[in-house]
Amino acid sequence: MKVIAIAAVIALLTSCVISRQRAAPETPPLITVAHVDLDRYLGLWYEIGRYPNTFQKGCLDSTAMYTARPDGEIDVLNSCRDEQDGSLREARGRAWVVDNDPSNARLKVSFFWPFRGDYWIIDLGQEYEYAVVGTPDRKYLWILSRTPAMNPEVLEKILQNVEKQGFTRDNLLFP
Repeated sequence: MKVIAIAAVIALLTSCVISRQRAAPETPPLITVAHVDLDRYLGLWYEIGRYPNTFQKGCLDSTAMYTARPDGEIDVLNSCRDEQDGSLREARGRAWVVDNDPSNARLKVSFFWPFRGDYWIIDLGQEYEYAVVGTPDRKYLWILSRTPAMNPEVLEKILQNVEKQGFTRDNLLFP
């Protein structure tokens, strides 16, 4: 549990620094999806791919579970299996919408108060079968699916879309 707590603190410190940084001037603003129905977005997501980051180092079979809270925010439970010993690693946090309009596509997430990071939904399947989450500075990116595997043609379309948004496909890990 100490490893999870330390990883969560590192993640939050990193997120706090990143959320204060702005995208490079040559990078166009990150475009989010037009609307997210949060009730449909809730539930279990499997990580298909991600940009490398310190707080998920050594993680395999990563998942994210989003659950509605009575106060309108979202409970977050991220979990994975440690690649060394197979043990379960978990990080609990909360997320909340920060849009100035009703799109619900821009959220903040926090695993340790007062640190928080951006969580912007930049692509979403029509049936909520996949989602792509990124940060405006292009440092973090996750490709999520409702199933542990994704159709290669759908994944290729997603990769083309993230490249149009200023992300680099070669930076992605597919653990």
